[in-house]
Amino acid sequence: MEGPSRRKALLAGLAGVGAVAVVGGGAALIVNAQEASDYDAAVRDTWRHSDSFDPLLPTAQRELVRYATLAANNHNVQPWRFRISDRSISVAPDLGRRLASVDPDNHHLFASLGCATENLVQAAAAFGLRANAGFDAAAGGINVDLEKSPPIRSPLFEAIPRRQSTRSVFDGRAVPVEHLRLLEAAGNGDGVQLRLFTERKQLEDILAYLVAGNSAEMDDAAYIAELKTWLRFNYAEALATDDGLFSKCSGNPTLPSWLGRLIFSLVVTKDGENKKCEAQLRSSSGVAVFISDKNEPASWSAAGRCSQRFALQATALGIRHCFINQPVEVPAVRGQFANYVGAGARRPDLVMRFGYATELPRSLRRPVDQVLLPA
Repeated sequence: MEGPSRRKALLAGLAGVGAVAVVGGGAALIVNAQEASDYDAAVRDTWRHSDSFDPLLPTAQRELVRYATLAANNHNVQPWRFRISDRSISVAPDLGRRLASVDPDNHHLFASLGCATENLVQAAAAFGLRANAGFDAAAGGINVDLEKSPPIRSPLFEAIPRRQSTRSVFDGRAVPVEHLRLLEAAGNGDGVQLRLFTERKQLEDILAYLVAGNSAEMDDAAYIAELKTWLRFNYAEALATDDGLFSKCSGNPTLPSWLGRLIFSLVVTKDGENKKCEAQLRSSSGVAVFISDKNEPASWSAAGRCSQRFALQATALGIRHCFINQPVEVPAVRGQFANYVGAGARRPDLVMRFGYATELPRSLRRPVDQVLLPA
């Protein structure tokens, strides 16, 4: 027996073992139920608005950091650290959480810092603070100065605890033109240009680049090894780390760690993942591509800020989104994709599909104390 037949037989056997372990063990069921309850409580505590919006520092600054940690980031590695100063907050890279395989030049890392900064800026206004953010090349991060201002709770701020990168098939509905205009306004600026693609022919063209990038990554042993280190297969793993890609958040079942890792190695294949990409993109309403003027960390972080604003505006309009960055992660594909989207010599930074879908279970974030640097 070999190939798919052997794989099916192994999976059938593993499923049987899993059923015995779960159904046959009453204690295990109790533990799992408690872990699920603990996880739900952690999600509620993570994805919430503040109880108080008192602008008094440094209490407000800690809450601004908490809002910043709810931003989008690759693999949910949360590659950021924050330093609270007298009237400012700095957003610094956490190089211990860089993704050396998928992000060798730290492009996505700095984009994530921009995403966190945008959340912080939007939240500051609700606390009666004006946030002025600028990239500090010498420090290698972003500095956000704060000054008092009349409090404003914008729709984008209200959307922060509801934003989610939804990794599922969408329902294919078209986004109204007036909403596309709002998305376009949110995603442009700071030397970053947003290109929207909503025609079916365009989505099929982009799908070819998505599949090419995804195929290259699935054939890369280093990429797969790196991805595995950030997978969380059950509530206990997710709660222990407060980071990573929890299977439940992608609509997959929870499994014992050993079983999840074994099944991942058996069933996650290039062809299977490409088919998933096809279904997800073809069900989407459109694709957003963010292109910055310069290929440097300051511009990468600016692209992150624009993509986060786009995501918050989409959330406020009831539109889901999900990053599909494979076309810009693989250099051999990125150049071709740049030509297609009209970027010229510029580097396309981020790619996101958007549309309508139901919410999936949410991931966790590390608590504020774990991401703060000494003052």
